[in-house]
Amino acid sequence: MILSGLEIAKRMGKDIDIVPYNEDQLNPNSYNLRLHDELMVYDNEVLDMKVENKASKLVIPPTGLKLEPNKLYLGRTIEHTRTDSFVPMLEGRSSIGRLGMFVHVTAGFGDVGFNGFWTLEIFVVQPLVIYPEVEICQIYYHHLNGEYDIYQSGKYQNNEGIQASKLYLDFEN
Repeated sequence: MILSGLEIAKRMGKDIDIVPYNEDQLNPNSYNLRLHDELMVYDNEVLDMKVENKASKLVIPPTGLKLEPNKLYLGRTIEHTRTDSFVPMLEGRSSIGRLGMFVHVTAGFGDVGFNGFWTLEIFVVQPLVIYPEVEICQIYYHHLNGEYDIYQSGKYQNNEGIQASKLYLDFEN
């Protein structure tokens, strides 16, 4: 089952944290998260799963930044989230999707215990001008049945910003 917006609000500061929190971003069964003004793009056209792929940062000015198709942009949410009791899930907003923008290619599923900013895997179907602080996606929370271990030491836990892929670490074992 998914938590209602009112239930999310009721649990704020207890077993759900969203910082900063703004009641105006609360929906009937989710909470809108905003786009930070920083993006990251990979430097090389060909990426390799077994190595750390270098990336460069871009800043989205208040006047907007045009994104190009066939290019992956990594962004992040302004909001930092944490929960030890629910499975957090991320989805794009329908208004964003209707502009041909995807905010997560595959990574909309969070782990119970995730603590950090959400890295967004942004892709556009056609050129699109984006702006910082836009409500770009929504987080919602699922109940978890049965005993579980809290996510504590993953590659992306307690992040402080945009996280490029760390898949190469899986090959070091």
